[in-house]
Amino acid sequence: MADMKQYVQDVLDIVKKRNPEQVEFQNTVYEVLSTIVPALEKNPKYKEAKILERMVEAERIVIFRVPWQDDKGETHINRGYRVQMNSAIGPYKGGLRFHPSVNLSILKFLAFEQVFKNSLTGLPIGGGKGGADFDPKGKSDNEVMKFCQSFMTELYRHIGPHVDVPAGDIGVGGREIGYLFGQYKRIRDAYDSAVLTGKGLTYGGSLARTEATGYGLLYFVKNMLDAKNISLKGKTVVVSGSGNVATYAIEKAQEFGAKVVTCSDSNGYVYDPNGIDLAAVKEIKEVRRGRIKEYAASHPQAEYHEGCKGVWTVKCDVALPCATQSEIDLESAKALVANGCQVVGEGANMPSTLDAIAYFQEKHVLFAPAKAANAGGVAVSALEMSQNSERLSWTFEEVDGRLKDIMANIYQNAKKNAEEYGDPDNLVMGANIAAFVKVADTMLAQGLV
Repeated sequence: MADMKQYVQDVLDIVKKRNPEQVEFQNTVYEVLSTIVPALEKNPKYKEAKILERMVEAERIVIFRVPWQDDKGETHINRGYRVQMNSAIGPYKGGLRFHPSVNLSILKFLAFEQVFKNSLTGLPIGGGKGGADFDPKGKSDNEVMKFCQSFMTELYRHIGPHVDVPAGDIGVGGREIGYLFGQYKRIRDAYDSAVLTGKGLTYGGSLARTEATGYGLLYFVKNMLDAKNISLKGKTVVVSGSGNVATYAIEKAQEFGAKVVTCSDSNGYVYDPNGIDLAAVKEIKEVRRGRIKEYAASHPQAEYHEGCKGVWTVKCDVALPCATQSEIDLESAKALVANGCQVVGEGANMPSTLDAIAYFQEKHVLFAPAKAANAGGVAVSALEMSQNSERLSWTFEEVDGRLKDIMANIYQNAKKNAEEYGDPDNLVMGANIAAFVKVADTMLAQGLV
């Protein structure tokens, strides 16, 4: 075991040396590699073939200029990216993020996570991620269209149904996907409907795709709780975020009988002791594209608080971080446990810091890690690709049924590996090992490429 721990440390040292300022990427590599030592010990062939060294290097990274004009005729220049991390088990698959915080470290962290998340789905998709440091917030539809068209004018060279299939992420919803697809179709003069997922229903999109990540999170959490004979009914839940993931996590949690009392955006959070009025949240965020503080103006019993961190100080049984990475730090984790939180389900990508995760595990909080718990979105994206290939559209019920089965299988696979390697409740380790072994074995089968 000591030999493999040293091997992992040697690889981590390489990652730090080659990527000295990419803290987010370093952290996610550490999170995965530090938990798979037992699998490396059992399979020394991975070390011999230098699988880890190959996994931590992206197969390809594209960085490009994105020029566009606003409605006043002023020219702006943004930076676009696509990180194509690993294609061992299928074409690169992962979202595009448009947000001022986007940089290479964040996208490499997301792409690395995506490789293992996609592996867990059991579907034939590799891992990638992309985006730009463009902020669609406050932009007109025309400005967003111009940016998307400029972005796709470069990106189209690097994607395709059998090469790389992007989807949406933060800042990239149905509007943006539509503009991106239109420009791709225009340039390629071809109707490759499977080149992007998250499309509108009139041009190859899938029913249940919008709901998939949030619903899938709750399906995973329910499987985890069912195994402990715990019901969600009557539980108090805090949720961060108010985008697609948060919205549909709230919806499904309410369907399961839980009372969700919070949601948030980048400015602050609302606390509603009577339970979040989801219709009002959808009206504010999806129709008016407003700020969550508007909720409190129409709900006198609700409180609005500036800043997002306070959401984790609200008393609850279950916490569902659905906003962004690293939103729960050690201080927030301690506040959650002190206020009675027994379950954490990660809806965002790596929303808990490494020390927060360690604290949850130390305090025996049931913990559903992101790469397993939020895999529902990419799973339904892959189902969208299948429908496009067949030129068919499945019903909502059929897609939702497949999603339930996929999330149940992910839970069982993570649980099985956690038990096999001696820590039955450590789903972080179980999910990482299950995902890693599949990708590593496929890489070995395909030779030194």
